[in-house]
Amino acid sequence: MSGQRGRDVLIKISDGALPEAFTTVAGIRTSSFDLEQQNVDATSMDSPGGWRELLGEAGLRSMRVRGRGLFKDAASDARLRSVFLSGELCSFKLCVPGFGDFTGPFQIAQLGWAGSFDGEATFAIDLQSAGQITFEASA
Repeated sequence: MSGQRGRDVLIKISDGALPEAFTTVAGIRTSSFDLEQQNVDATSMDSPGGWRELLGEAGLRSMRVRGRGLFKDAASDARLRSVFLSGELCSFKLCVPGFGDFTGPFQIAQLGWAGSFDGEATFAIDLQSAGQITFEASA
């Protein structure tokens, strides 16, 4: 497999309608997706050789998504502001080229804007998973 272009990694926000349609969050320059799984220690005095044992399929799983980019004041920006200010949990689709899409409910944990007098206006977003995340592999 050859390398993938970073600009093809997308964060998309749901319009909240049924059926759901997703809009790419405009202006993103960098994005990262992190999956985490906390383990459950099942070690006891009976553990072979004193080695730690973990309980499979237990513990908490979560996903964190971060994005930074140029402020565009596009329709997706208005949707982000609305979701954040209402405290709504919203469905997002996170697209990784050549790998697949993660979809599920997220809370916008942080939404910020910045700018300097001699530069462009920027924004940052931090999403925290708020339920089951599904994965659909690329075809």
